[in-house]
Amino acid sequence: MHELSIVADLFTIIEEKAQQAKATRVTRVKVLIGELSGVVPELFRSAFHSYKKGTIADKARLEMKITKIKFKCHSCGKEIKAKDISSPDFSYACPFCGSKDVELVSGRDLYLEKLEIETS
Repeated sequence: MHELSIVADLFTIIEEKAQQAKATRVTRVKVLIGELSGVVPELFRSAFHSYKKGTIADKARLEMKITKIKFKCHSCGKEIKAKDISSPDFSYACPFCGSKDVELVSGRDLYLEKLEIETS
């Protein structure tokens, strides 16, 4: 379960930011997780709740936003939202012009978007 090592790295960032802000408590943590990031949201949530015990974020609420997969076609410039890349009907070809010159613009994201803290 690599989610635990990702959460450990996340807590390094959380504790560093909390210390910089002289926080007494972290109340909310919001992360963006892309569909292609390789992170299983349920496992991430479980790892987060296990890891937070005894930390400055012990009572923090975790919010996860799943970012959808989007491609941009270099031929026609359209943005394509991928519905289900595991479907046998999925194609990397642009549905508007048929070009395969597409670039992934979102879906691999994995980052801390927002941290809410309390200070004394």
